[in-house]
Amino acid sequence: MSEHYTMEQEEIFSKVMRAGRRTYFFDVRSTKAGDFYLTITESKKFTNDDGSFHYKKHKIYLYKEDFTEFKDTLEEMINYIIDEKGEEVISERHQKDYKKETDNTSNPVEETVEQTASTDTSTFTDISFDDI
Repeated sequence: MSEHYTMEQEEIFSKVMRAGRRTYFFDVRSTKAGDFYLTITESKKFTNDDGSFHYKKHKIYLYKEDFTEFKDTLEEMINYIIDEKGEEVISERHQKDYKKETDNTSNPVEETVEQTASTDTSTFTDISFDDI
């Protein structure tokens, strides 16, 4: 055992991605046998009534034998979403004049909604799972 070995495996390589109230941590860790695996942790910030806050975390463990299928499935799902809905974000939070459909007589195709925020892909990072 090395002197750095602890019950919580140290990260060998890490990246952090911030997305609003969520933060994603990508960490390469080592198995007891010395092989590598990936953990993806989503941490979401919640504010309590008294103004203090707490975080809820969810973690995914991804092992080498699943990399190819995981990457292919993720890519397929992302492509499906982009093909079906485009890259522009459609969200109540991002639209100043968004109104939920409550009146069946209006035609949603004829309505025009002004975008107050758009997706700027210049800050995105190209991730290649082949590099993992």
